[in-house]
Amino acid sequence: MNVLLPMDSDDTQEGRLVGIYEAKQWAMVAIEEGQVVEIKHYDSREAVTEWVEAVVVTGDFEPVMSFIEEQVMVLVAHTQRSIDDIVEAFLFKELNELAI
Repeated sequence: MNVLLPMDSDDTQEGRLVGIYEAKQWAMVAIEEGQVVEIKHYDSREAVTEWVEAVVVTGDFEPVMSFIEEQVMVLVAHTQRSIDDIVEAFLFKELNELAI
């Protein structure tokens, strides 16, 4: 599964999840069988060419209509900010679905 994250940097250890308009990098996290198999970074959302199955945002009021139109699952990480914390919450189904 490919999960897209708007991040403040391309540092996989120190980078933090940020709002879509604040994103300096987009991290594509490939998860297979409960394990992260690859993390790729992109300079913009438009640069992402892989199929995105889910996007994780910081809150319910993020501009996610383009993802919804593309039938991408939108998940909200209210407290998780690091890639490790987000992946763990994703695997344990602790991320919330977008409140519409």
